[in-house]
This record gives sequence, C-alpha cells and structure tokens, in this order.
Amino acid sequence: MEQFEDIAAVSPQAPVAVATPAPRAPIQRAPAPRAHASRSDRVPALAWVIAAAFVAVELAVSGRYGFMQDELYFIEAGRHLAFGYVDQPPLMPLLDKATGLLGQGPTAIRIIPALAGGAIVVAAARFAALFGAGRLGRVLAALATACAPVFLGAMHVGNTTPVELLAWTLALLCVTTALLRHSPRWWLGAGVAAGVGLEDNNLMVMLLIALVIGLAASAHRDVLRTRWPWLGAGIAAAIWAPNLIWQATHDWPQLAMASALHQENDSVADYLGGPVAQLFYPGLLAAPLLVAGFRRLWRTPELRFIAIVVALVVGYVLAWVPGRPYYTDGLAPAVLAAGSVAAEGWLARARWPRCTAAAVVAAPLIGIAVISPLILPILPVGDVHALPASSQQSAAVGNTVGFPQLARAVEAQDAALVRAGDPPTSIFTGYYAEAAAIDVLGSPDRLPPVLSGQNAYWMWGPGRASDRTVLVVDALATLRPYFASCRALTTYHAPYHVQNDWTGIGIGVCTGPDATWPALWSRLRYYG
Repeated sequence: MEQFEDIAAVSPQAPVAVATPAPRAPIQRAPAPRAHASRSDRVPALAWVIAAAFVAVELAVSGRYGFMQDELYFIEAGRHLAFGYVDQPPLMPLLDKATGLLGQGPTAIRIIPALAGGAIVVAAARFAALFGAGRLGRVLAALATACAPVFLGAMHVGNTTPVELLAWTLALLCVTTALLRHSPRWWLGAGVAAGVGLEDNNLMVMLLIALVIGLAASAHRDVLRTRWPWLGAGIAAAIWAPNLIWQATHDWPQLAMASALHQENDSVADYLGGPVAQLFYPGLLAAPLLVAGFRRLWRTPELRFIAIVVALVVGYVLAWVPGRPYYTDGLAPAVLAAGSVAAEGWLARARWPRCTAAAVVAAPLIGIAVISPLILPILPVGDVHALPASSQQSAAVGNTVGFPQLARAVEAQDAALVRAGDPPTSIFTGYYAEAAAIDVLGSPDRLPPVLSGQNAYWMWGPGRASDRTVLVVDALATLRPYFASCRALTTYHAPYHVQNDWTGIGIGVCTGPDATWPALWSRLRYYG
C-alpha cells in the first residue's frame, strides 16, 4: 500500500527593511494521513446494497425444506448448556437457544447466519479499500464474495460455520487495518473477533498461529515487539478461557475429535480433490480473482503477511483434513478483495473498459444463477432427487429433507411395539443427527429416552434409561454384540426419493442386554 507522509511546514521569515525577492507561492500542507485514509476506506453504497440482497436471499429461502442435522444437534445441545462440548465450543448452541425464542422453525435459527454473510460481504469491500481499490474494485469484491457458492451455502444453515467465517474475516480485517492504517487499537478488535471465533470453533487457533508466523516472516515483524498484538491476544484468551477450562477438565475431547476428523477426511479422493476445491468453492468464475489476489498479496511487501497466512492454512488443511476444504474459506474475502484490485487495474488498461467492466461484473452473477439450485433450496422439494449426488447430500439442500419423517417413522415403530406388549424402554441411534431429530421433532412425552454414543450424546450419558427393550435406529450392528436378540423392523427412506445421507436407515429392536447401559457405555463412544 502507498504510505502517506506529513510535509513539514516552513515558517515564514519576519519582514525586514531591505528589499526582498518576490515572495514564493505558499507551500500547501498535505492533508492529514488519517483523514485521507478515513475517506478512502469507505464502503460504497452499492456494496451495502449487495450485502442487503445477500441477506434477503438467504432469509427468503430459509424456511424451505427443513432443518439439517447440525441445527437439530445444536438445538438439543442448547438444552444441555455447558461451557463446552465434545465437538464444538458453546457459542452456537447458546445462539440457537436464543434465536429459538423467535420460533422453533428453521428460519429463526438462520437469521444470524444470514446476517453474518451480509457482514462478510461488507468486509470484503473494506479489504479492497485497504488494498487500494477504487469504487469499482470495492463493489467487485463485495459482489464476488456475495456470489461465492461456499458463502451462499454456508450461510443458509445454523451451524458453527457462519460465525466461524465471520470471525476469521473480522480478525484478519482488524489486523490489516491496524497495520496499514497505523491504528494499533484495531488489535483490540482483532482480539474480540478471535475470542468470539474461539468460542464458536477451535479452528480459529489455526488462523492465529498462521498469523503470528506471517507477521514474523514479513515486513511487519516489528509489531510483535509492541504491546498491542499481545493485548489483543489477552482479550481473545479471556473470552476463550471458559471453554479452555472445560476442555482441560474433560480430558481434552477436542483433540480426540480432531484425530477422528483426520481419519475420516484423508482418503485418496480427498487428497486429489482438495486442491481443486480450494479454487472452485468460491466460484468457478472467481478462480482467476483468487489467483490474481494471492499473487498481488505476495508481491506487495505490506500485504505479504496475508499471503503467508493463506499458504500456511491451505497447506495445513490439504495435508491434514483435505476432505474439509471449506476450512480455509474464512480467508477468501481478503484474497478476492486483492484480486478485485488487480481486476480494476486490468479494466483501466482495457481497450474497451466499459464492455470489459460489464463482463467482469456479470461473471459472478451468471455463475451464481447457474449454480444456485445446486447450493440453495430453490427447486420444489419433489425435484431434489434429480440434482447431482453432491447436492442431494449437501448440508444446505438434500440433507435438509426428511428429518420430520424420520422422527415419525421411529414413533410408528415405538407405537407398534407398545401395542405388541413390549414397549421400548430406550431408543439408541448410531449418529447424533438421528437422536437430535427424534428429540427435537418427535414427541418426547410419548417416547422413551433417546441415547447415542456419538459426540456430545455420549458425554450426556444414558442417565437412568433402561436397556431392557431398545428401539434401535441405524445401530443394530453396534448393539448386537451386547444383546441376546436384535432384529430388524423396517427401513426408513427419505421422502421424495432423495438420496441424502439419511436415507436407507435400518430401524430394529434389541432385547436381553448383557449389562446395563452404564456398564456398556464406555464401549459405545464414537467421535466423528
């Protein structure tokens, strides 16, 4: 970035009685650097309009189809409030419980994700301003971010991802502002953003480590000798402390969870597809902006620390959890913004700048018009089965279909066993999604306790539930070694012929346990 310097004023000499040369033109004092930066960093009104449109689109489709598995899980976790859980810190269950006051439907808990997406769009325009973009570059950064498939899909569901992406974006934006605008108090804002991010998802640790390395290896290394970054770190640590203490007093389950995620996301296909996903998750037509943005960040000394952060985070994800490429997308707004600065330069040199600018601006809109039915619940639910398998199994589309029907299928089998004179004394599911669907969407006054060995459900334990007769959902193979008799009753299929992750689920019953639930519980734990 161009740096501004004050021009020292020259005091005029006192008048004397001798002839003097003709007076020189007065020296003009340069404007104060901070005032110039303040004006130049404004987010254009059109970028705010784009952000508002993003929020409006998300809210417009928020009530279509239904909940996805994590939303149901976090609603149930909100009924077991704690300073931590096996697989995430406490913020999202707390937010879901709060927004649940507005209603129990999907729209209520999707308000915060939609607003988070709008804030990220504005932040992208702000990044572009910091990087030296004019009005067009700032608007292009906002548009490219708003049209990125990964943001449109992620901001549709109320899991940890929306707040995580916002926290990453704001933390990096605050650090960048502090460095480029010589305003160290922005480090305190970075600390708040990082602390909130740590209470939402521990992935923030990865960003903070990469950020320290990036600063130490760049032209900004001297800032680490000042107190401001460490004051920000102290704020983040204070906000994170309750969850950190909880983890320490519960044998650090997040470490076991991280190991489980690595094992689930390290297939050959994951390693082959990871690099491609890094480019195309933000949008096929945005890939040139990503490449140009990273190049600009690397070649600009004041911005190289961001390029180092991007390289470290992407490298870690590709090496450790390549099956989760979206773990890096909190950095996408900054890279897209840098690419928008480069694009603005190309347009200024174009032979037909107006036509070229129209094409560049139209590209994200065309791309999202084509792909939106694959990433958002736009089509009639009866047509979802015609979408590609990736959409039928995505969190924002196919996996939001069928959980009420699953809960009713379990209720029907419970009622049939009651009529047969062998009422279930507990329900055991293979995954937290199925347990949460029954707990949230079922009839708790008519059903026995719902248990599962996965993640937080395992930690909540079996309580006083009996295992005399267990209605089993997607877990017959798990329980068969511990019961004298296990038999299948029916198979649940998702409605509308949707081939999502929660179809073809076996429902059965087990009787004659070898031991009580408390005695069996340690063998039933599953993290993933």
